[in-house]
Amino acid sequence: MEPGEGPGALDLHGDEEIIEVVELGPPGPDDLAEEMEDVDFEDEGAEEPDAEAWESEDDEGVEDGMEVQDDSEVTFSLHSASVFCVSLDPKTNTLAVTGGEDDKAFVWRVSDGELLFECSGHKDSVTCAGFSHDSVFVATGDMSGLIKVWRVDAKEEVWSFEVGDLEWMEWHPQAHVLLAGTADGNTWMWKIPSGDCKTFQGPACPATCGRILPDGKRAVVGYEDGTMRIWDLKHGTSLHVLKGQDGHQDPLTCVASNQDGSLIMTGSVDCQAKLVNSATGKVVCVFKMESVTPKAPISEGEEAESNSVESLGFCNVMPLAAVGYLDGTLAIYDLSTQSLRHKCQHESGIVQLLWEESSAVVYTCSLDGAVRLWDARSGKMISEYRGHSAEILDFAVNKDASIVVTTSGDHQAKVFCVQRPDR
Repeated sequence: MEPGEGPGALDLHGDEEIIEVVELGPPGPDDLAEEMEDVDFEDEGAEEPDAEAWESEDDEGVEDGMEVQDDSEVTFSLHSASVFCVSLDPKTNTLAVTGGEDDKAFVWRVSDGELLFECSGHKDSVTCAGFSHDSVFVATGDMSGLIKVWRVDAKEEVWSFEVGDLEWMEWHPQAHVLLAGTADGNTWMWKIPSGDCKTFQGPACPATCGRILPDGKRAVVGYEDGTMRIWDLKHGTSLHVLKGQDGHQDPLTCVASNQDGSLIMTGSVDCQAKLVNSATGKVVCVFKMESVTPKAPISEGEEAESNSVESLGFCNVMPLAAVGYLDGTLAIYDLSTQSLRHKCQHESGIVQLLWEESSAVVYTCSLDGAVRLWDARSGKMISEYRGHSAEILDFAVNKDASIVVTTSGDHQAKVFCVQRPDR
């Protein structure tokens, strides 16, 4: 369909034309029910244990001659290469989906590592995987851009689509709608399982990260050229564009929003984190990480040590935000004073951080293969969990913060039970 043709098309200025517009939302429960009449919403048998569950070995994955401390309760070892991503099902937190360099994705039970089903048919590393808001569907996406959606209770594929090289993928927080960003700069949105589609054209460079805001009506997308856009999902229009001085000088690596969606934070290879008012699109403040120790002069042939923002997030219960850097710094910022509150140093780079839902505790995983819990009020480490013999590449925390599931370059996923002295 040519841009500008047909009853649903919009004519927009500049590079923001929309390929195809499908009326969508803001989804209310009634609308969703009508649109999804053909979907069986009964969650039957989603968690029925299979007849035989295998026991997890505490010493699995230890390389020959190398003693590895293993604090994990369960090890999932069906992947045959690095495991890149993990998500927990939001409704029950009993299922995990993992994707790996072996072109495979698996849905398995967290309690005992029992395989529920394999999400087969990918032809490249599976880098994105996640459950819909109600755990009815699970989506898996590989680097080449093949995205598949499976119905969890039936263990069967219900939809697939191929886009350009995949950068990120996320489910809508209230609807069976999937969003994905690709290397050609497009952000795609589909209704599942009908496949009704809409695209949001960014600049001609990869859409490196994205997040649907809590209102479900807007999404923030970051791009390789340092720009950030807030999109209106219903109308397909760009509400705000941050570029030049307001944007970043280098590619965006991560975006996050606070609980009510009023604030957005963006992180970049330029080592800056920017706090943005989502209603006005204005930058509220910029957090820059100043180096504490002056770097030794670089001799010829040596490369300068690079640093970048790798992950960030907002605390739900206090006006705090956390930023994790490649040099191993976890910075806790006070949003009310817009100042640095604590610096928590790791021996190696931070891969990802996550806040507990209902406390001021932040979790980090790093290239040294450990998960750490930090009290953001004091800046002190609460505890540390080990078990992987390689770097942790992704992790997820369940709702009540009792379990952490990690994936690693050692081809394994592990489940850790988190014991906290203050609970």
